[in-house]
Amino acid sequence: MKWAWLTAVVLLGGCATVTDIEKSPETMSVISGKTPKEYSTCVVAQLSDSRGPSVIEQKHDGYRIIVPQKLSKDPAAVLIVDDRSGGSSIKVHERLSNVPLRPADVRQAAEKCISG
Repeated sequence: MKWAWLTAVVLLGGCATVTDIEKSPETMSVISGKTPKEYSTCVVAQLSDSRGPSVIEQKHDGYRIIVPQKLSKDPAAVLIVDDRSGGSSIKVHERLSNVPLRPADVRQAAEKCISG
């Protein structure tokens, strides 16, 4: 029953653009002692087993990581990694931010790369 509900939510959720996802509420906002490049590299490596290749875009003060959905190339999450003194400021925006049963791999990768 849980999988049927999750499938229905995903199918009815439609496609979201990177801009739409960035405008959604943050699902995580943390800081790390790693540089933006170190953190971004770590997150992309962590997600490589469960997702297709992520896109890393360099910004003037950090990086924007666009994480694809598991079954398509449409964006599922956007991580904004900004430079701050002594490390990075990380904001995670997910497409299904208001769905409690969303896949946890993005959150887990973001948390694992904070210090480890």
